[in-house]
Amino acid sequence: MESKRQLQVAELIKRNFGIILQQEGTYVYGAEPLVTVTSVKISPDFNIAKVYLSVFNIEDKQNVILHIEDNYLRLRQVAAQRLRKHMRRIPAFEFFLDDTLDEMYRLKEIFKDLHENNQMGTGTSE
Repeated sequence: MESKRQLQVAELIKRNFGIILQQEGTYVYGAEPLVTVTSVKISPDFNIAKVYLSVFNIEDKQNVILHIEDNYLRLRQVAAQRLRKHMRRIPAFEFFLDDTLDEMYRLKEIFKDLHENNQMGTGTSE
């Protein structure tokens, strides 16, 4: 269970890192992909922030995460400038691909196909 302070810091990092990706994203991974911060989990000692990213408009999503990790120092420096008035120590960032929306769309298509097959099956028996 996360403490109230952990939740506050996670939300602060989420909002600011989203802005950072809007401003610095074209330099890091190009203009094509759309990257959003879906959630942030912070460790109890506030030393590690796990940043979950959702990537759209591109097939190779993991490659975008690799570009972000390659530009880690630049992003951490910008984050430190934005967060220094709110936090004593800036945590280390770990980036993860959040494919929840992709999975949701995949399941939606499966259910749609099942529904259509079910409709066809009941329509032919009459």
